[in-house]
Amino acid sequence: MADGVKPQRVALLWQLGLNDASIACGVYRDSLGLELRVESASAVIVRERFDLQPRVLARAQTLREALQRRGWTDSNSQLPSSSTHPPNAL
Repeated sequence: MADGVKPQRVALLWQLGLNDASIACGVYRDSLGLELRVESASAVIVRERFDLQPRVLARAQTLREALQRRGWTDSNSQLPSSSTHPPNAL
């Protein structure tokens, strides 16, 4: 997020685990708007700015379903706070 303001996670859409790995999809907000992120405990894997529209959330759900077909399962544990991620982790 380019404005230097630390984004805050406002929603955790889903979290999946496979063996000892965990990934999560969350919605973050900063002064520029909303961002959808898929992240592990150590890195942001994908980030995409969006306006709150159903198609973006549907894409996140489609990704979750595809990962589950590959063996990932729902996880109850929480990822560490986004403060552990470097500002430009992607």
